[in-house]
Amino acid sequence: MDLPKDPAILVSVLNTKLRDFYPSLDALCDDLEADKSELITRCGMIGYEYNTERNQFI
Repeated sequence: MDLPKDPAILVSVLNTKLRDFYPSLDALCDDLEADKSELITRCGMIGYEYNTERNQFI
C-alpha cells in the first residue's frame, strides 16, 4: 500500500490503521512493508510522536 506523502494526511491514515487493525506500529510496518523510522520522521515533521501506550501518533 502506498501511504500518503503529506504528513498531516499520513498521521490520520496511520492512526486510523493503528486503531482499527494493528496492535503496534511495528505490526503495521511489518504488514505494509513500511520503514518505521521514515514514518516516525515524516510525522515528526509536523510535531507528532508515536506513543506506544496509546498506540497512536500524538
